Amino acid sequence: MTLEIIVGLVVLAAVVLAAAIAVRRRRRLQAVGAREEATAVDEVADRVVGRLADRAAGSTERSTVSLRDRLSKARTALTGSLGSALERASTSTEAWTEVTEALIRADVGLGASSEIVDAARSRIEAAGHEPSAAKAALQTELRERLEGYDRSLARRSDGGGPSVWLFVGVNGTGKTTTIGKLAKREADAGSRVVLAAGDTFRAAASDQLAMWAERSSAHIVRGAAGADPASVVYDAVESAAARGADLVLADTAGRFHTEQNLMAELQKVRRVADSGSGVVAETLLVLDATTGQNGLAQAQQFTEAVDVTGVVLTKLDGSAKGGIVVAVQAELGVPVKLVGVGEGIADLVPFDTSEFVDALFA
Repeated sequence: MTLEIIVGLVVLAAVVLAAAIAVRRRRRLQAVGAREEATAVDEVADRVVGRLADRAAGSTERSTVSLRDRLSKARTALTGSLGSALERASTSTEAWTEVTEALIRADVGLGASSEIVDAARSRIEAAGHEPSAAKAALQTELRERLEGYDRSLARRSDGGGPSVWLFVGVNGTGKTTTIGKLAKREADAGSRVVLAAGDTFRAAASDQLAMWAERSSAHIVRGAAGADPASVVYDAVESAAARGADLVLADTAGRFHTEQNLMAELQKVRRVADSGSGVVAETLLVLDATTGQNGLAQAQQFTEAVDVTGVVLTKLDGSAKGGIVVAVQAELGVPVKLVGVGEGIADLVPFDTSEFVDALFA
């Protein structure tokens, strides 16, 4: 073998070895990079989850924000529509028509708006057409139509087993989040809470509820994907009874009020929840305040199907049409019991008539 061949073989071997080393190094770097990237992703995810948890948990500062501030959109829309009409209303029929139209645009409803304006006009006439009395008269009429309802969340009084609060509504209204916030609030107040993951069609709903269960130290009963929701709710009630829990918060899948087969399924859930050791003390319809008059149609259908006892009005802070509160109670006699005015737990608050009316006109 000549010297040239030997040198060539050595060079070739060196090249192959160098290539192998380079490949191994590149693979190590890629592995390190992947680990670093995965670590970075985990860190970002942790930060995002942490921020979301903090936002949902709320803070003491957040709870001090007034309803007046939360209802700025609705107030701006209403007072902007009313404009100078209230100032002229005591002496102008045309101005009262403008007031009626403003209330209708705020989703108070045609019938309720007309009744409120007629009653306010009568008050003005009795007061001798005082120019400053129109606004006060309108506020008084709104208060009177909202007062007189029991807005407390009922519990069974016989002590024989858990109370059940059943949550119903269309998709995207915030049922699961509302349940989570209430679970935390009721647990902090001393209740032993069980959550029923009755939305078996949306996997994320069960996972979301499980997170809230952990945060509120509540027990959760879940079923397999696509399981019979009535069975899940029944099992949750019986589990609550066995554990000595006093409250079951039952989630249900979102459904449109026009879907008759799904509404029939909801009726079954309601019957089954009431058939065992528990008693359905509340059937709460969760409405998105931004849907306006469509929310009234939803309320009508759900009330007919499952005897709704109260309304939870979410996203009220993001709506320019707060009149749906008046419309639901005027048309159906169903009280708004809770309103959502933000993302924190402290932002799900009991509905207060005077505070609401004052906030609209402040």
